[in-house]
Amino acid sequence: MAAVLFHNARLFDGWNAECRENVSLQVEGGQIRAIVEGELRVEGAERIDCRGRTLMPGLIDAHVHVYASSFDLARDAQRGSSYSAHYAARFLRHALDCGFTTVRDVGGGDRGLALALAEGLLPGPRLYYGGRVLSQTGGHGDFRSPDLDAHGAACGCAAPLSFGMAIADGPEAVRLAVREELRRGASHIKLMASGGVTSPSDPIERCQCSEEEVRMAVREAGRAGAYVAAHCHADAAVRHCLDWGVRSIEHASLIEADTAALLAARGAYAVPTLAIVEALRSNGGALGLPPASLAKLERVAQGALSSLERLQAAGARIGFGTDLLGPLYRRRGQEFLLRRQVQPALEILRSACAVNAALLQQEGRLGRLVVGAAADLLLVEGDPLADLGLLAGEGEALAAIMKAGQFHKRPQA
Repeated sequence: MAAVLFHNARLFDGWNAECRENVSLQVEGGQIRAIVEGELRVEGAERIDCRGRTLMPGLIDAHVHVYASSFDLARDAQRGSSYSAHYAARFLRHALDCGFTTVRDVGGGDRGLALALAEGLLPGPRLYYGGRVLSQTGGHGDFRSPDLDAHGAACGCAAPLSFGMAIADGPEAVRLAVREELRRGASHIKLMASGGVTSPSDPIERCQCSEEEVRMAVREAGRAGAYVAAHCHADAAVRHCLDWGVRSIEHASLIEADTAALLAARGAYAVPTLAIVEALRSNGGALGLPPASLAKLERVAQGALSSLERLQAAGARIGFGTDLLGPLYRRRGQEFLLRRQVQPALEILRSACAVNAALLQQEGRLGRLVVGAAADLLLVEGDPLADLGLLAGEGEALAAIMKAGQFHKRPQA
């Protein structure tokens, strides 16, 4: 792989507030080999004149569902794996077009898709996946209607009605389910620990999974070098999960100030997902969400922005996620603008770069422009620290996109 030399760049390294001017950065073998101020000469390298534009790390979305082609999970399951794979290909291509060189799937992503991406069979970001989400019976991962009589069924797994989900009741069932996902290469384990918007049987405030079940998942994941992420809207669910060892709190839409402080003290991560909340407020009815789900959505929407503000004030580690399902994935860039209402631009960019890399256990390898890191780079037409709108579209302001040292989008001469 020939070396590529970016020169005359304004460099945002994914963390530091001060951007470095007139920087040269060498890429070779899929990694960043050198960063210097001023000129750098590398024999045989392809030279890219950045013309003072901003060179920054590729973005990371830590909350996606690559196979969720609609909000009707039963229909998704019935369409078959080939349909889901084609939807995922479109979803992932769009993510990379928007500058997201890495995504973390927290419900449904699998080994086959990760291998296809790694081997270049389709264009898309790096994929860290957790496999099937684990839910209790009647939890956010159980999409059977409350009117459905489960008696006489072969099992209560609800698999045909819960694409990308698995029902596990009791610590031993959780142990088996966790080990099964780890066997398939999961980098993390996702639990449903509170009620959700789209599921039919659980109020938002309801806590799910017992202490024994959560601790079992944490213990088994930890033994394999993985960790647990938990879907939590309700404040009580967040607090339980923190007390029981969960590392990544998804949504945290109704978190209170004292729990936000606890999360910060424990060194855990919160991954708010404002984009899906706003998108569903605008389009939920048209997309077929029932009245009960729309009512739960409004409850979440009333608290989401204030919860992010509490997390920011507490000094919590805040990741960046979007959670956009079905046709809504094209709105992924709106997460930047929604967060800007309560967060400085620097903190939002840190979330989408260095903080998310640490959450994915890839600190120093992803999310930073430092020597030795993977060559995942964006060349931006302007300064995203001054104008986050540059990242809020569908890649229009990105002059170049590089993943693992290979151009997905080349700068025009």
